[in-house]
Amino acid sequence: MLRSILAVLAGLVVAWITVSLFEFSSMHAFPPPHGVDVRDPHQVAALVSRMPLGALALVLAGWVVGALDGGLVAALIAKRRVPAVVVGALVALGALAMVMMVPHPLWMSIAGVFLPVPAALLGAWLVRGRNAAG
Repeated sequence: MLRSILAVLAGLVVAWITVSLFEFSSMHAFPPPHGVDVRDPHQVAALVSRMPLGALALVLAGWVVGALDGGLVAALIAKRRVPAVVVGALVALGALAMVMMVPHPLWMSIAGVFLPVPAALLGAWLVRGRNAAG
């Protein structure tokens, strides 16, 4: 049980780092206009509505890749698939919270909520050869 909890925590740390790197890359590749306060939800909502497709795709990719590598790490540590699913579900909940706080395009909202769990399962599947109990 403790191993699974630690696996989920480690997977979440890896997922958080990945999501942060992708979001940073998006902000670097597509910087917001000068004077936009990214801590103000109203300004962020206005910014998201004007963001180019590439910037939005990078953020979505961060959610998906974060779930994938977080799930992979969780499965490696736990030697089971369930912690990877938990990581994927928590990433999906994080994406859901984000799209509820700041309106995002519908396609991004749907993909951000529904892709992290399959991505985390893919991460677990990638380590199945290393772990006897897949």
